[in-house]
Amino acid sequence: MRTQPNRKVASHGVAWESTYGYVQAVQVDDTIYLSGQLSHDSEGNFVAPAELDGAGRPVDFSQMEAQFRQTYINAKILLARFGATLDDVVEEGVFVVDVPSGFAAASKVRKEMYGTAIPQCASSIFGVSGLAQPVQLVEVTFRAVINRRAS
Repeated sequence: MRTQPNRKVASHGVAWESTYGYVQAVQVDDTIYLSGQLSHDSEGNFVAPAELDGAGRPVDFSQMEAQFRQTYINAKILLARFGATLDDVVEEGVFVVDVPSGFAAASKVRKEMYGTAIPQCASSIFGVSGLAQPVQLVEVTFRAVINRRAS
């Protein structure tokens, strides 16, 4: 892999980073790209995992709010490694396995985590049939821009 001098990377150190083969965040110049964030703790244990049926599918979506909250906490941890915050986020992609439940949970948690009724970033929500980890109901990607130039 070619290393670029203006590229910085960060990861959480969870097992699936090496299994899949990726980093959690990449900064190039003034832009930070975060891979899809999940609701895990620092040890890689899932926070608020969904209860699954015999086929490995979620049986309810009541854990979405708790999963969103931890997902945003994980994003904040990564952004901080680059000297950024959620205030620097310009775009996010929200992936949920149930859109009505996900929309309700994300609407509440996003406002809480950004600290405002209308977070100042573009956001899209996508309904998906499943995520990489069956116990996950939500995943969020982020793009942040840090303008380091003097105003």
